Amino acid sequence: MPDADRPQELPARLLIDPEMINACRMRDFATIFRLMKTRAGIYPSMIARRCELTPNRVGEVIAGRRQLLHMDVIERIADGLRIPGHMLGLARRPWETPQALVATEREAPQQPDPEQQTPESLPSPDVDSILALATRTSLSTATLEAFRASIEDYWKRDNQHGGEALRPAIVGQLRYVVGLLKESRAPAIQNGLYGVAAELARLTGWTHFDARQYNQARTYFTEALQLAKEIDDRQFMANVLACMSLQATYQDKPADSLALVTAAQDQACSSLGTTPRVLAMLSMREAFAHATLGTRDSTHRAIGEAHRHFEQVRASDADPSWVAYFDEPKLLVDTGIAHGRLGEAATAEPLIEDALRREDRTNQRGRAFHSFWLARTQLDQGKLDQACHTATEALESASTVSSERVTGHLREFYDQLAPSRQEPVALAFEARLRALLPPVSGSPHP
Repeated sequence: MPDADRPQELPARLLIDPEMINACRMRDFATIFRLMKTRAGIYPSMIARRCELTPNRVGEVIAGRRQLLHMDVIERIADGLRIPGHMLGLARRPWETPQALVATEREAPQQPDPEQQTPESLPSPDVDSILALATRTSLSTATLEAFRASIEDYWKRDNQHGGEALRPAIVGQLRYVVGLLKESRAPAIQNGLYGVAAELARLTGWTHFDARQYNQARTYFTEALQLAKEIDDRQFMANVLACMSLQATYQDKPADSLALVTAAQDQACSSLGTTPRVLAMLSMREAFAHATLGTRDSTHRAIGEAHRHFEQVRASDADPSWVAYFDEPKLLVDTGIAHGRLGEAATAEPLIEDALRREDRTNQRGRAFHSFWLARTQLDQGKLDQACHTATEALESASTVSSERVTGHLREFYDQLAPSRQEPVALAFEARLRALLPPVSGSPHP
């Protein structure tokens, strides 16, 4: 990159300036960006390049029309502008310690081989592989159905408990199925195995995305795309691209989000038999991308398209199993979230409320996520008591699920309470947050 864009140390006088210190402590990025311009000569366009933000997004922040709350965005700002981690409530950044001063770790004591630590009642991995070779039989359609049933069970448990504990089993099954693909089989069975492997890779990517482990998620989503491409399953490719689009909104990369979901729609439209439910889901993901960009008319148009597609859904449609979750309550809640992202809280609130009343109560993560959005729309309208009550309900659901994505949202809600932090309802929410959700490493917040 040009020297002007290369991250450089900030002037010491800026780092010790009380206004800068307070702005960083409060994560007041409007003030931080203004001080960068006036006292360090780092203009908004340069801030955008260094922090991987769009110039429009930087302008909205400076104008006070948008807050930056996602942890990965805050880390990009710290690294791009060379703000020491502790000033923003982060762990020490890697660049803060000169390479010459990084201590070399001592050689760790030699550990016993993993095989020696395996309980005596279990065979070694080598023996497992030998036994698998010895007992392998020709696969049938029943075997494929067994794989698909296990995937459906993984998704159900992921919704109820989160994917962290499931991931080792999912990855193990993915590796097993990919191993099966190396053998020659009848085309119908081989294509079925590719489909199973693609879904397992997407599910693995999803568990990483839900844990906010975005690089790992992208790796597995890309593998899922490649596997689906082998059998020209364009509907499933559209599904994976839609997942990647959603992840891009979380990484505050709305232009990428829109490009990915547009590609997803192209894949779906080029596939024979794409169902209205699939098209409705993709239109709603497009609405999310436009809402993140702040383009109101385009968001409303995409929402309208999603509803028009959904009106054409019929029980006899040959929907893929992976889109079954997109039912009417999901359509309503996503519509509310899209309006909420645009700042149209009064429109969003009744939609999300209605969806929550109709949503499956066993879907703990979904209920926690949607309750957060309801609380956010209520807070945006100045309904402090109601918002804190709703957020506390979200906490109860979130505490039963391993999902950093959901708990991160609830910590963002806590940040949004800053102007009312001393109100009794806010203090009660903070106490419940501390009790149910442990603090994240390097964060000063509950």
